[in-house]
Amino acid sequence: MADEQHGKPMEYVTVEIYDQTYHLYGQDPDHIRELAAFVDAKMRAVAAEGRTVDSLRVAVLAALNLADELSLSGSANVDVGRARAASLRGLLDEVLEVERKTAS
Repeated sequence: MADEQHGKPMEYVTVEIYDQTYHLYGQDPDHIRELAAFVDAKMRAVAAEGRTVDSLRVAVLAALNLADELSLSGSANVDVGRARAASLRGLLDEVLEVERKTAS
């Protein structure tokens, strides 16, 4: 039986971020794909401006850039921003856990 939250079934979706394939689980595969494309673009922009080739460092710098953009987006959207940040943090935790497992 599929996990359901808010009436929508959870689905697996495969995305590619910074030349790495990730298998994620969520309610809105299209939204997850959009987020992945956004993160991929941010990581590529950070990599193009920097000198590091370490994907973990690029990811952290991209996350800092995204956090900065979120913090500057205004206090009117604080609750929405916090919810999105929590969601992104969960996705990032999943990705980093997979990275740790494959690096070992």
